[in-house]
Amino acid sequence: MDKKQHYNADDLKILEGLEAVRVRPGMYIGSTGVNGLHHILWEIVDNAVDEAANGYADEIKVTLHADGSASVEDNGRGMPTDVNSKAGMSGVEVIFTKLHAGGKFDSENYAFSGGLHGVGASVTNALSKWLKVEVYRGNVFKMSFSSYFDKAKKKWMCGIPDAPLTDTGVKASKKGTFVHFMPDSEVFETVEWNYDTVFKRLKELAFLNKGVKISLADEREVYSVQKDEDEEGNEREIKVKEPPREPVTFCYEGGLKDFVKYLNDGQTPLYSEPLYYSDVKDIQVKGAPAGKIKIEFALAHTKDDSESLFSFVNNISTVEGGYHETGFHSGLLKAVNDYARANGFLKAKDPAFIADDIKEGLTAVLTVKLANVEFEGQTKTKLGNPEVKAPVEQTVIEGMQKLLAVRGNKSVFDEIAKKAKFAADDRIKHRAERDVAKAASENDGLNLVGKLASCSGKNPDMNELFIVEGDSAGGTAKQARVRQYQSILPLRGKPLNVQKKSALQALQNEEIKTMISAIGAGFNRSFDVSKTNYKKVIILSDADQDGMHIRCILLTFFFKYMRDLVNAGFVYIGMPPLYKVYKKDVTEYAYDDAELDEKIKKVGKGYQLQRYKGLGEMSAEQLWDTTMNPATRNLIQVTVEDAAEAASVIEMLMGDKVEGRKDFLAQNANFNKVDGFIERVNFNKERKEVDD
Repeated sequence: MDKKQHYNADDLKILEGLEAVRVRPGMYIGSTGVNGLHHILWEIVDNAVDEAANGYADEIKVTLHADGSASVEDNGRGMPTDVNSKAGMSGVEVIFTKLHAGGKFDSENYAFSGGLHGVGASVTNALSKWLKVEVYRGNVFKMSFSSYFDKAKKKWMCGIPDAPLTDTGVKASKKGTFVHFMPDSEVFETVEWNYDTVFKRLKELAFLNKGVKISLADEREVYSVQKDEDEEGNEREIKVKEPPREPVTFCYEGGLKDFVKYLNDGQTPLYSEPLYYSDVKDIQVKGAPAGKIKIEFALAHTKDDSESLFSFVNNISTVEGGYHETGFHSGLLKAVNDYARANGFLKAKDPAFIADDIKEGLTAVLTVKLANVEFEGQTKTKLGNPEVKAPVEQTVIEGMQKLLAVRGNKSVFDEIAKKAKFAADDRIKHRAERDVAKAASENDGLNLVGKLASCSGKNPDMNELFIVEGDSAGGTAKQARVRQYQSILPLRGKPLNVQKKSALQALQNEEIKTMISAIGAGFNRSFDVSKTNYKKVIILSDADQDGMHIRCILLTFFFKYMRDLVNAGFVYIGMPPLYKVYKKDVTEYAYDDAELDEKIKKVGKGYQLQRYKGLGEMSAEQLWDTTMNPATRNLIQVTVEDAAEAASVIEMLMGDKVEGRKDFLAQNANFNKVDGFIERVNFNKERKEVDD
C-alpha cells in the first residue's frame, strides 16, 4: 500500500465551523462526567495513534501534569503548518478550530483512522481553558488557544487563537506534534484524571499497534488514606503522601499474540503459542470510494468452556460486536470443519460443528481498520458496515489454511478439532442448558414460585428487577415497591461464583436458575437481550463486605453468561444510604461520608445520626424514599469500556488463578478507606456537641 508522504494544509477538508460545543458538550463527548473528561484526552491520543497505525510514527508519550493538565506527543509527520487556501489559515488552526475538518476525510492521507468524525482536536480545544501545540516539522512551530467568557458579547469564546501559528525559526531536532491542554472546570464535573483509566487504555492501544512504544508519566502528587487516632483516642482518617508513580512504557512486539497471552494469563492453554494472521483486502463501502481494509486476528484455546472474543475497529473497542465478528465466526467455523473432516475428527455420518462448538475455550482478538466506518448499537460500539463481513470471513479462512502449513502447527489444529468435537458430543449428550434457556425464554415460572415477587406490567422498557440480598431485605423491598413495574427477587445466601464453574455446574445452582428464569432471555450462548423482561436489573446489597462480595459474584455471572445485558446498559447497582441524619420533622440521607458532612450542616445542631448496617434495618418507606424511588434514588449503571481488561481482572479476582491477586489488591484496594471521603467527620466529637 502506497503511503502519501506529502501532507499539506490543502489536504484538510473543511465541512463546517466550530459551533455549540461549549453549549452542548454532551453531543460531542457523551457526558461532562469523568468519561467525558477522558474522552477529550482520547481524541488527542487517537490522532497520535492514527499516525502510528498508518506507518508514520512509532512512539507516543502521554503525561499527566502536576497542575491537572495533560499532554500528548508523537513522532509522526507533524500537523500541516502551511496555509489552507480555502480557510485562509494554517493547517494547525484548521485542525483545532474547525469541526469536521482534517486529513482523515481523505483516504490518501489516512487509510485507517479511529476518528473519522473530524471533531476530535477542535472539541478538546473548545472544552479546555487553554491548549498549546508545538509542531516539529523542519522548524519548531507554536500556537496557543484560550477559552473565556466575553462579558460584552455575553457568550463563551471557545478555543480562540491567542495569535496565528508562529514559526520560531528554531530548527527542530525531532519530528511530530506536541499537544498540551487544561480541561475546563467550568465544563466538567471533575477535572481529575483517573490514572488507572489512562493506564489501561494506553496498554490496550500498545497491544493493538504492534511495535509502537506508548509511555505514560504521572507528575501529580499521590496520596493514600490511613486510619489514625487523635489525642482523645477518636478515630480519624488522614491523607498520607506516597512516593510518585514511576513512568511506564508499553511496547508489544508480538502485538495481538501478546494480547491473547495476557488475556489467558492464569488459564490452562491447549497449545503453547497463539495463532496470528493479518492481511489487507479491497473493500467497497456503500456510498464511498473503493478502499482497503486491514484485518488482524490472534486466537488460542484453553481448557475453559467459555468464549472470550474481543473485537476492535480502528482501535475502538466494539463490545456489542458487529459484522466483523460475524465474519470471524463464520470463517473460523468453516476452517475448523474442513480440517476436522479432512483429518478424521468428523466422520462421514457426523453432523458438522456448529458455532457454539468452536467457541468453547476460545480466546481471540480481532481488529479491523478501514475508512468510512459506521457505528451503531446502544453505546455506538457495534460495527454496522455489512461490507466488512465477507473480507473478514475470507481472511480467516485463508489465514487458517496458511497457518496450518506452518511447521509444527498441525498438532495445534488437532487440539482445536478435539476441543470442538468434545464440545459437540457434550452438546448432544447434555440438554440441560438448552432446556433451562427454553424455560427461561418462555418464562414458565417453574423456578420462580415463592421466590419472585413479579410486577404486573408487561413492558420491559418500564419494568425493573431488584435482586436483593436476603429474605429480610427482600420482604421490606416487596412492601416498598410499586407493583406495576418493580419486581423483587430475594437471594438466599451467596450465589455461586460461576468463574470457577462450568455452564452445566452453574445451571445446577438454584439461585442461578431463578435469575435466568426471572430475566427470561436465556443463558450463555443462547442469551438474547431483546427478549429480556427487564431493561433495568438492579443489584441491591448491603454496604458491607458480604454485600460487596455478593455484588461481585452477580456481576461476574452477568459478565460471563449475559454479557449483552451489561453491554446494553441494563445492569445497575443500587446505592442505599449509609446514614440517616434527622431532627424532629427534618430527615436527610447521606450516601457517603462526603455527603454526610453536608447533611449534618443542613439539619443543624441537635441532629441525630443513624448508621445503616443493612437494608433490613430500613422501613419500607425509608427503602422506597432512598433506594427504589426513581425520583430520589442513586443508581450506578454498569458499563464495560474495556471488556478485555474487565475479563482479565475478573479471572484474576474470581477465578482459580492466585498469582497476581495479592499484588492487585495491594495496589488497588484501600482497606482503610470508607466511601471515598478523605477527612472524615469525627462522629464522637460531633455527638458530644449534640449531647451538650
